[in-house]
Amino acid sequence: MSDAYQKLTQELSATIGGIRKDIPDVMKGFSAMASAALEDGALSKKNKEMIALAIGVATHCKGCIGFHVKALIALGITREELVEVLGMAIYMGGGPSLMYAAEAMQAFEEFSQGK
Repeated sequence: MSDAYQKLTQELSATIGGIRKDIPDVMKGFSAMASAALEDGALSKKNKEMIALAIGVATHCKGCIGFHVKALIALGITREELVEVLGMAIYMGGGPSLMYAAEAMQAFEEFSQGK
């Protein structure tokens, strides 16, 4: 199994770090929005991350897939939960979402190795 998603998220994190330096106020606002959106409420943080992953798959965002699968691994997502999330993303996004659901499965396999 490749480590493509680990490499992708590391590279994007480094690039985002540079963007954070270039436009700190915008990035502070983005980080504040992300923190507020992910707070436990009527939905748990895990449920919210599952929604974010489904949107990432449906909108064909590899970076989103990587970061949200990694977060979901930390939150204890099971393979069974993941495939149901991917089923909804495929349903909502059709054939192109199926291709990105396969990407999310690759990211899950990669990030869950050794756990």
